[in-house]
Amino acid sequence: MRRQDVIRGGAGTSVAALASEQLNRTVSSNAHNTKRWTMGRAFALLSLPAANAEGKDAPVYLAAKRAIDVVGSLLAILVATPVMLAAAILIKTCDWGPVFYVHRRVGRGGQEFTCLKFRSMHVNADAALQELMSQNQHSDHRTFKMQDDPRITWIGKWLRKTSLDELPQLFNVLSGQMSLVGPRPPVPSEVSKYSERDLRRLAVKPGLTCIWQVSGRSRIPFPQQLEMDIEYIESRSLWLDLKLLARTVPAVLTADGAY
Repeated sequence: MRRQDVIRGGAGTSVAALASEQLNRTVSSNAHNTKRWTMGRAFALLSLPAANAEGKDAPVYLAAKRAIDVVGSLLAILVATPVMLAAAILIKTCDWGPVFYVHRRVGRGGQEFTCLKFRSMHVNADAALQELMSQNQHSDHRTFKMQDDPRITWIGKWLRKTSLDELPQLFNVLSGQMSLVGPRPPVPSEVSKYSERDLRRLAVKPGLTCIWQVSGRSRIPFPQQLEMDIEYIESRSLWLDLKLLARTVPAVLTADGAY
């Protein structure tokens, strides 16, 4: 995925407008390239058990969840705009590279979408990943995590520690591609290594926070993260969403398990 430098225009241009413009432009340019998995894996997605258990996908639940997403993301964007503007300036002056990291993630049912993040790594960091694979601190080969990743910029370390790098994903929530609460969206290369059981993680819309994000985050082994995501899918409710949102605040403030 090509990263584009979106900081341009007058000084009065808001981060919100830039993020929205970047999201709309990238979605439009990639619409005809949207990928689906092979027929066998697509069938596995369509056959996900318990995806609609106990009315969890009933219209009332889905409408209420969507209303919370829209209102919550709008309020969060309004409150966080000064922080996002400051972060954008710091990222830009750090190395004069792009402010946003625009990449592809996999959402509900295996549908890919354009995901936004504040860039926390040096430009072309993806190309250096293979050289660091031997230092992966996740024993599971499907994901990569390294506490002192040399690709991360000085401002990126702070953004990741405080989870501010994920603030632009509020626009993904507002657009309906993500939810405030749900399993974190994986990258396509990760999903290509999923077992059929792992694919259950894609039975619902991905989110900003979920069970393992408030239970230790990066300290939790990847297989356990998957199990926690499936636990959420099988027990999800509006009450659970509200509890997880409430628990996310102290988890972010204490930076528990974040790196």
